[in-house]
Amino acid sequence: MWIEHANHCAIREESLGPLGPDGVFVRSLYSGVSRGTESLVFNGAVPPGEFVRMRGPHMGGDFSFPVKYGYSSVGIVEWGPEELIGKIVFCLHPHQDFFITTKNMVSVLPENLPPARAVLAANMETALNIVWDALVQPGDRVAVFGGGVVGTLIANLVSRIAGTETVLVDSNPMRRTHVQAMGITFAEAGTLDGEFDVLINASASGAALAAAIQHAGTEARIVEASWYGDKPITISLGGAFHSKRLSLISSQVGSIPAMRKGRWSFSRRMTKALELLRDDRLDHLISGETAFADLATDYSRILSGQDTLCHRIRY
Repeated sequence: MWIEHANHCAIREESLGPLGPDGVFVRSLYSGVSRGTESLVFNGAVPPGEFVRMRGPHMGGDFSFPVKYGYSSVGIVEWGPEELIGKIVFCLHPHQDFFITTKNMVSVLPENLPPARAVLAANMETALNIVWDALVQPGDRVAVFGGGVVGTLIANLVSRIAGTETVLVDSNPMRRTHVQAMGITFAEAGTLDGEFDVLINASASGAALAAAIQHAGTEARIVEASWYGDKPITISLGGAFHSKRLSLISSQVGSIPAMRKGRWSFSRRMTKALELLRDDRLDHLISGETAFADLATDYSRILSGQDTLCHRIRY
């Protein structure tokens, strides 16, 4: 599937190159639509200054269009190294029914992880990196803003840390259902009460970031995990921001946090993300499914749907 120009996509046929010495040929089973990032790409809202940093490992074309984009594919290896043939793997690859990559670009799914749920792997990897950046400690009060896929996965991970009190905040009251089904406390935007030790914004909302600053305790840590594309936001750094000695940092999955970089590779991080998906409650984050043959027709609707979480593509 190619985005040919802003707000228009189509299915194209293309030939695959030869299988190299470390090559693997994968038949796709599922892929996942990441609504936030893919919306920015589909709408042509990636700033030119970010074209290089935003490139996916198997992306085709360019953000100035046409572009082949996506990063959440699950499939079965049909040709390649003997130890991988027949294995179900995850790969950061656009929406495509067959593809060739190299063995170092695929991660074998662990036992007991359903392939249909593994489309959440890239989102879980992002959430894990954000929690590392947030430096959440046992007993912390944590507020996560944004009840989309990444925000809910962050809250899910944080709630597993002993003694934490975790609240997920979202302006859409309809998200209460899937949040509470996962055992996480939900608060509608504007109703949050008290001060927190760590606050994480995964909502791509300047208002949510302002609320995080408002509810931060003295010397609290605020993590901005959203990516706004070319959309500017305004926040207030007056008031108690300085007297409370607040820390405001960004988190981005393209780099491993400095305190872990010496020990953790991208491969090790992805392996852990896949292990963390072995939780049946996470199926609540799959909000719909579409056949690949219908994706070009349905793509705009999937991205614009306010209730869309992770939309799964079936091949």
